[in-house]
This record gives sequence, C-alpha cells and structure tokens, in this order.
Amino acid sequence: MKVGCIGLGDIAQKAYLPVLALQPGIELHLRTRTPATLHRVGDSLHLPHDQRHPDLDTLLAQDLDAAFVHAPTAAHPEIVTRLLEAGVPTYVDKPLAYQLADSERLVRLAEERNVSLMVGFNRRYAPGYVQCADHPRELILMQKNRAGRPEEPRRMILDDFIHVADTLRFLVPGPVDDVTIRARVEGGLLHHVVLQLAGDGFTALGVMNRLSGSAEEILEVSGQDTKRQVCNLAEIIDHKGQPTVRRRGDWVPVARQRGIEQAALAFLDAVRAGKVLSARDALATHELCERVVAAVRERPVAL
Repeated sequence: MKVGCIGLGDIAQKAYLPVLALQPGIELHLRTRTPATLHRVGDSLHLPHDQRHPDLDTLLAQDLDAAFVHAPTAAHPEIVTRLLEAGVPTYVDKPLAYQLADSERLVRLAEERNVSLMVGFNRRYAPGYVQCADHPRELILMQKNRAGRPEEPRRMILDDFIHVADTLRFLVPGPVDDVTIRARVEGGLLHHVVLQLAGDGFTALGVMNRLSGSAEEILEVSGQDTKRQVCNLAEIIDHKGQPTVRRRGDWVPVARQRGIEQAALAFLDAVRAGKVLSARDALATHELCERVVAAVRERPVAL
C-alpha cells in the first residue's frame, strides 16, 4: 500500500509518522515544500529518495492508495481537492478548512467521487474518552484551557475549540435541541468561549479559556450519582464513594493515549477493506463551530 504524508510539521513527526512507519506493508511517501525538512525526515525513516517529493504533482504520480494531510489549514482546500479528484482516500487534520463553504465543498466532492474523506478528530478514539461514552452522561463538562494565548476568533475556534465542540457532539446521549454560546472578546481577540448543548435529560458544557493560567484538558461525565473524570487524556478517575484512579501506563505511547494511532489505523483499515468513509458527521462539527464564530462576532445566529 502506497501512503502519502503531506506536510512534515510537528504533528506529523511526533504523532503520525511514528505510527505509519511501523505498519507492515506500507510504502511511505513524503511531501513538503521545505527541502531540508524533507531530507532530514526522510533520512530518519531511511526512505529512498524516490519516496521523497518536493511537490504534489510528483507525489500524485505515484498512484497513491491513501494520503494523510498535515499541511497548514490554509492549504487544505487545494491539497484535499487534488487528492479527491485523483481518487485518493484522504485523512486530513482538523479543521477541513477555515471557511465553512470550503469544508462543504470538499465533503460534497468526496461524496460525488465516492472517495473516503476522514477528519482527524482523534479524541473520538482516545481510550479515556471512549470509556466515557459507556458512562451515564446526564451532565458533560469539558474544559480545554491555555495560558496567555487569546487569539483571533475564527482561528481559535477552528484550530482548537473545534476539539471541544466535536467531543461534546460525540458524547451527548441524544439529539440536541438547544444551543447557547457565550464569549469574551477584547481588542478583537477571543479570551474565552462557552458552548452549551442541551437535549432531553442532558446538558453538555464546553469551555475554553485562553487566559486560564495553565494548559489543561479536563473531561467529566456524570449521571445516576456517579462521575468519571479524564485529566489531560491520561488519568481516569471514577467517583462513586471513594475515587478510583487509573493512570496511563508508563510504556503507552502518547499517540495511542491521545487516540491518534487508533484514528490513523481505523482509516487505513477502511482503505484496505475498500470501505468508503464519509466526512458528513465531521462537517456537522464544522457547522456548529461556524455558529460559534458567528455568535462571538455578534452576528445573528439561527438557533
């Protein structure tokens, strides 16, 4: 199986390439516009020079079976379009695009061409979060905070808060019939945002504070007088009387802890099986984030 990796930044080098390089039967092809990075990463993986590509045309000429896109978000629409038009099953980092119209177009194109398109919402595969899906979920609370990093609203929401929105959508136990959004913006920068999703018998609350004093990610699900808490995707605490703590094993890779390995392998397994993956549900998360952007910018939001 010929698999392309487009973009060789931190996420590719730290999370995806260590997984892909260990998979049997994969011929890995790299593409980046930076020659020094291309050769440094290629050398580290002991790849021959004909598996290193400085442009997309030479990569596509390899007749790829699948591709992973880890390029900057602004480049996603052009790259993903080329891959889908060539019939290449594509896995792309979130978000698909900064503009909802571009995301909608890419999903339509994948459906028209009957080609797999998967968006890398790795928290849907993270073991701690998957275990929360088996817990009573009358109340869901997720915080993903950072220190000293207020940002332009669209970038912050699509690059980072999208994980919160998607995790809430993944965990809610039924249809959402009410959406509430609150935020604080100063000088054009988004300081914090709060998203509430509610339905019959449940409330889900997502919070991001970019001036919180610390970087942390905490998920809590509770119901039927029990609570499960996941701290930084690594530590699971069950509360029913005395708390029970389960920590990540010392030898568990970070990519597995964060669900990246599982997401990548699920994509590859689907490609091998000839199963076409749809990004329609991922698009619903992008649509929700667009509503958050609109509310933050004080434009009318249809609820």
